[in-house]
Amino acid sequence: MNYYPFGGNAITNNIILTVGLCVRNAEITISEAVNSILNQDFPHELMEIIIVDGSSKDKTLQIIENILKKSDIQKRIFTENIGLGMARQIVVEKAIGKYILWVDGDIVLPKDYARKQVEFMEKNPNVGIAEGKFGLYNKEVIVSFLENIVAILHSENEKKVPKHHASTEAAIWRTEAIREAGGFDISIKGAAEDIEAAFRVRLIGWSLTTTEEVFQEICRLTWKSFWDQYFWYGYGAHYISHKDSAIIKPYELLPPAGFIIGIFYSFIAYKYFHRKIVFLLPFHYFFKRVATSAGFFSAHIHGYGH
Repeated sequence: MNYYPFGGNAITNNIILTVGLCVRNAEITISEAVNSILNQDFPHELMEIIIVDGSSKDKTLQIIENILKKSDIQKRIFTENIGLGMARQIVVEKAIGKYILWVDGDIVLPKDYARKQVEFMEKNPNVGIAEGKFGLYNKEVIVSFLENIVAILHSENEKKVPKHHASTEAAIWRTEAIREAGGFDISIKGAAEDIEAAFRVRLIGWSLTTTEEVFQEICRLTWKSFWDQYFWYGYGAHYISHKDSAIIKPYELLPPAGFIIGIFYSFIAYKYFHRKIVFLLPFHYFFKRVATSAGFFSAHIHGYGH
């Protein structure tokens, strides 16, 4: 792990909110993500940004540094080359804030998002993690639109049932809760590190919930990048399924199950969006379950998680 002090501002102890930005090779979307952080109407003197770059091979880090030069928000930059579990844990260990708001390199926040999420947490001291709701970002590219509406429908559904899992996508985590749960598992190389950590947060008694605040995700624009994303999810899922089978069950990742789920969601999506393209959702789900299963099997072949 390398640390680069940045900006010259002294780190003070009056920080309430730490924004954790964990990124890798996100040069296409990172500008919009970082600018949405800097445009927050939450008091900047009560914020800090901790950036953890996963040894990007593109211009991600350079873009971040150039944008942050114009900001008065306290900031620190770290680099790592182990995986998302390590990246998240660096933020947890270094955070000064009472809360951590996680922002990925493809997340765009409305300007009042941080303030409203902090207000929610202040009013609900039993909540360890509060996710926001996905909003529609790009509806012109098929793969992006389909993935976007899936996320929106999942957000709506999670308001109706008790939450057992949570992610880091624009979610606000109580720093006390994740530290009490033992932090993130630094052995996780693939994705799903957030699901595993959130599961432990819930096990020690904290509530997981979804608020009404809406953010946007710049979903993948090509089927190749979409495949890579879910292959990476599957790779991490293999490790987690061996660590605790109650978190992820391998049969849930099978493509036929995804096709059936896609059929179910296609009819719900049509009621929301009134576009016939949503009936491609069974194939969309099938495709990403194939990618996830391929990642899962690859991890098994390499002995990752045993």
